[in-house]
Order: sequence, then C-alpha cells, then structure tokens
Amino acid sequence: MLNKGFLGHKAGLSRRTLPITCVATPNKPPATRLAKRSKVEIIKENSDFLRHPLMEQLVDDKTYISEDAVQLMKFHGSYMQDNREQRAFGKGKAYMFMMRTRQPAGAVTNQLYLAMDDLADQYGNETLRLTTRQAYQLHGVLKHDLKTVFSTVIKNMGSTLGACGDVNRNVMAACPPYTNRVDYQDCQALANNLADLLAPQSGAYYDIWLDGEKFVSVYKEEPKVTEDRAFNKFGTNFENSPEPIYGTQFLPRKFKIAVTVPGDNSVDLFTNDIGIVVIMDDANKEVKGYNIVVGGGMGRTHRAPETFPRLADALCYVDKEDIYHAVKAIVACQRDYGRRDDRRQARLKYLVHEWGIDRFRTVTETYFGKKFKESVPLPEWQFEDYLGWGDQGDGKLFYGIYVQNGRIKGEAKKAMRQIIEKYKIPVTITPHQNLILRDLEPAWKKDVLATLTKAGVKDVEEWDSIERTSMACPALPMCGLAVTEAERGLPDVNARLRVMLEKAGVSDAYALVRMTGCPNGCARPYMAEIGFVGDGPNSYQIYMGGNPAQTRLATLFEDRVKLQDFETFFEPLFVHYAEARTSGEGFGDFVTRVGNEALKKVQAAAAAAPAAEVEAVVAGKAVKAVKPKAVKAKAVKA
Repeated sequence: MLNKGFLGHKAGLSRRTLPITCVATPNKPPATRLAKRSKVEIIKENSDFLRHPLMEQLVDDKTYISEDAVQLMKFHGSYMQDNREQRAFGKGKAYMFMMRTRQPAGAVTNQLYLAMDDLADQYGNETLRLTTRQAYQLHGVLKHDLKTVFSTVIKNMGSTLGACGDVNRNVMAACPPYTNRVDYQDCQALANNLADLLAPQSGAYYDIWLDGEKFVSVYKEEPKVTEDRAFNKFGTNFENSPEPIYGTQFLPRKFKIAVTVPGDNSVDLFTNDIGIVVIMDDANKEVKGYNIVVGGGMGRTHRAPETFPRLADALCYVDKEDIYHAVKAIVACQRDYGRRDDRRQARLKYLVHEWGIDRFRTVTETYFGKKFKESVPLPEWQFEDYLGWGDQGDGKLFYGIYVQNGRIKGEAKKAMRQIIEKYKIPVTITPHQNLILRDLEPAWKKDVLATLTKAGVKDVEEWDSIERTSMACPALPMCGLAVTEAERGLPDVNARLRVMLEKAGVSDAYALVRMTGCPNGCARPYMAEIGFVGDGPNSYQIYMGGNPAQTRLATLFEDRVKLQDFETFFEPLFVHYAEARTSGEGFGDFVTRVGNEALKKVQAAAAAAPAAEVEAVVAGKAVKAVKPKAVKAKAVKA
C-alpha cells in the first residue's frame, strides 16, 4: 500500500534492478539525500489538490495569475496566454486565457455545441478551434470572464477537467458514428469510460468553478469504472486520499491515451502514452479484449538530443474485463517511476526507452497482479479521416466537413450553427481537426449542402489532397511556446508545395504535411511525410519520411530552412522523386528508401548546376510523371 502524499517504491523490487532516478527510487535513503524534484512538483504538493493559490488569484483585480497558479490552472483545462499582436506600448502584455474542453472520442452533444458557439462570440475571439486530440479550444477569454465560461460549459454537460496538466488528457478514439459496428461503438464507449476512470477526484474543480456545488447532471459513470477505480489489491491506489490514483503529486507529466479498432489509425495510435486496440471474437459479434501499446510521444526540445519523438511499443493483450486494471497499472508505474526531477524527461516514453519494454512489462505486471497475455496479430494500418458523406447503419447519414487547421470562423461558423441548431443534431470532432455532423436524415441532405455551400464551405472533393490531410497547431500570436507561424502559415505553404509538384511533373502526387510553431509536436509533425517544425522567425526544421498510415517516424533532414527558401529546398527533391519513384510510391516511402544523404547530394547538385539547366529540369521537360496511389477522400461505409 502506498502512503498518502508520498511515492513509495514497490515492495519486492530491488533498487538495483531499477536504475531510473526519481522521487520513487532515490539512490540513497531520503534521510541521507532527498530526491531532487522540479519546481512544478513542489507547486502540486502545496496546492491542496489543485486549489491554492489559484482560488485566491482568480478573484483579484489583476489581468493575470502567478506562475504557480498558471501550473495549477492547466489541470482545470486552461492556459494563460499573451496575445503578442495586441500588446500596447507602456501597458505590458495582453493577457488572455485559452480554455480546452474534455471530449472523449470527440463526441459533442447538441446542447454543448450551441453553448460553445455562444461562448466563442460572447467571451472568446469569435472562433472555435478544434484540436488534434478531438477537443475544443476557446481562445481570447479574459480573466474576469473565466468563471462564467467554465461554469457555462459544466452546466451544459461539458467539462474541462483534466484537459491539460499532469494527468490523463482527453482520450481519443476512432470516431465514425457507425451504429452497426460493435467494435467502433465499444471503442468510443471505452474512451469515455477511461476518461472517467482517470479524471481527478478531489472536488477542487467544483470548488473553484461552481463554488463547491457539484453540478447534478443526468450523466453517471459506469458502475464498473467506479468499482475498478477503488480496487487496490496490488498497490495502484493511495488509501484514504482525495486522489486515489494520482495522490498529491499527480503524474510526472501529461499522459495521453487513444483507442481504435484494427486497421484504423485515424488516432495516430503510436504517438500516445497508451494505445488500445479493440479485439473482437471470432464471430466478430462481441468484444473479446484489447491489445495495448505503450511509450509513444511527440514532444522534444530544440538542441536537446536527450529529448525525442518516439513510437509506442507493443505491451500486451488483456481480456475485456481487465482493461481498467491494466490501464491503472500502467498509469501507476509511470506515476511511481517516471522522473520528477526533469520535466523534459518525465514522459512515459523515456521510462520505456530507458528500461526497455520487457522490464517495463515486468514492473507493470506487479501493479496488474498477474502476467499480461501476448498481443493479438493485427492487419495493416490505414489512414482514415471520415470526410464526406457516410451511412451510419441506422438509416441516417453523417457528413464529415474539412475544417482548415481546425478553425471554425466567419460565415462557416454561422452556417454550421444554423444546421446544428435547426436539426438538433450532435457532432463529433475528429483527430484531424475536422467536424462530423451526425444523425442526419437523408431528406435533409440537400438543405445541409446548400447552407454550407452558400457560406463557402467546400465539400471534401473540392480540397486539394495536400491541404485536406494537413494539420497545424495554433502557434502565433497566442501560444507562448511558438517561435513562428503554423496555423496561419500552412495554407500558403501547402499551395506552394502543390505548385512545386506540378512544375516537377507530378501534379497528382500527394504528401501528408504537418506544421508546428515549436518542437512540442502538438500537430504530430514527426509522423508526417513532410513535417515543418518552427525553430525561429520564419524558419523551420524539415522532417521527412513518415507515412500516411502513421506507423513510421519522420527523420530530421535539415535545420533552419527559411520560409522564403522552400522552393530552392524542395524543387530538386520533387524532380528526383518524379524521376526515380516506383509505381505508386508515396513521397515518404521514397524518402525512406533513397535516404537523406542521397537526397542531400541531389540538392547539392542542383545548387551547383547552371540556372538554365535547373529551370529546364524543374519545368518538367525531361520528367515522366507516374501516377501514385490515390488517397481515399470519402468516408468508408460500414
């Protein structure tokens, strides 16, 4: 049994077998030398389970909160930001807050959508931002409006609890609304139940945003979730603690989970701390259990090679009735052995990397109480986006709308609200920042399309394939970590890439493109065929070699490539791609096969060639185009 407020090491495990240095496993007894802890660890410990000093500072007259309060605010679902473009001389920073919601599997009720739309107009910047983890972000909220905004979300059947901070974040899931697919239905239900299982329990959230009055709703968590959360036979819980799983220290760092079905990698499964795959019985009628992968993550830091993106490793298979215990065991292992002295090394991926998957499995099994089973073989993964029209299987339709970089604004925002309000339908936010309108009657199709078309909303078939599958984080001007543009810059970059491909003679080529304004990887650029990672003003690292199935990491090709030099950088590569690719070979596969060194020689040769010769080659005079595999643009029918 673990002591309240302190992370003890597991009985029966020798420290000699656990070389990780952290709060859980100090090299020497605490009386000799206390384990080093980061500043955030002290803030969490002294906060009375995320209350102080946040409660006091939210009601003072300042437009901002202190750094200690900022760290606690994250757990409640908000970041303090500074709009760099609204700073006024002599007035300092333009402080605002971004609020993020918790939307397991991206599911949004009709009531909550309309409430969020209203909040964006009344208290935000009149836009709604869909995230790469199937949630909302509301930007531009002033400090004195926070309580109104948060309480409104809660009272409209939403939540922001655990959307940020050192806890389990929003649980992603493959999200097509198929009513005749047991696997997808279980996938989405499991995401919701895991979000409940790992939600903070202390009540601080309601103390702050509803003055201690827990809002009574019709929603009740599954009894098995409640039962399995309380189960503590193998040391996963803190006894008699307001936070039975997290304790006073919560987790060392953010924690991310995704759930999907075999073959559907719409969730970027291997980029998560835990990835779960639904396994059906032989008759494909009932859920039998789940495959689990662990140790994925995107974040890194520039010029810190000890930080890196990583793909998850296969851990095990567990029967259906054991899934909550298995997830708790993994979380408890990370909680007790993840590093708390260095936040840059605190994610689960670094623990799995240093221990290796076999040792991690062995230690996690002590929290699980028995041996894990071997993973079940799976089919190949595919990229799915569920855009366009699809049949739900119950006589109703769904319609996936591409939302450029996840920003719903202007006339498109008005049109979407008009449809959602008129037909009283729910929606789903996808893992690629798009929106699915659900439960549409076939008779409504003509009106839905007319309303959207009038507002300038394009059907998926009207978008270029590069644009349709690309993603970017918000970056400037609000994100404090951003060093350059992403959301506002990517559309122009995508258009330039298309022009370059056409000049090279491969106008029908496609590449998965992602862009971030810093190395944290929110838009998962390290999985892209072409990934842009901001490393300075109008400057990017270029990562290449990922694949659309999102099963292979891209590699760093070049640092500090200026925005204005993209044509010089990419045109020789695209020309060589047109000349040397095999039939149907995607750009990421081509880069991986040929290799970075060979491609850099191609760039060097192009730089040394006479200008007229380069222009002739780029113009496609000696290039024969080979048609690549087309990327599916329409939703897959059940």
